[in-house]
Amino acid sequence: MQVEFREFNPFDVWIWLEFSTSPGKSEKQYVEEVFDSWFFLGKLGGFNAENLQVQDTGLEISYMQYDSVTAEKSLMALMHNMGDFEYNETWGRCWFDLGTSDAIAIDILINSLDRLNQEFVVIERLILGGENSDWPVADSDSRSRFADDN
Repeated sequence: MQVEFREFNPFDVWIWLEFSTSPGKSEKQYVEEVFDSWFFLGKLGGFNAENLQVQDTGLEISYMQYDSVTAEKSLMALMHNMGDFEYNETWGRCWFDLGTSDAIAIDILINSLDRLNQEFVVIERLILGGENSDWPVADSDSRSRFADDN
């Protein structure tokens, strides 16, 4: 799976997937479950790089003392909105307002889609940001549903 970055605005970003063939119902379900799960974790503040206590501890976490006060003092890192997943032949796309979630969210999405590509759905390219000239985002209602929220 090739990963590309285009112009990237975390408050208004399209994420594009190019499949090797037009995805069937089960492939679409896998893809949408990954994105829905990723967004739900982001909506709950799961991608907060300011509070990575376990990661920062290292490999030995037996009997680790988790500091709840530190966790509570970290700034919120919440995703705000997700549009509907859309498909057009071998392309899929979805619009996001990633809010204040940290860039670790992007790494986790890439890692998850890479594994999905290896096991279930062939994804030729993952493109983060920008637009495709052959499928204008103006054709979508996904982003416009949330225009009043931003």
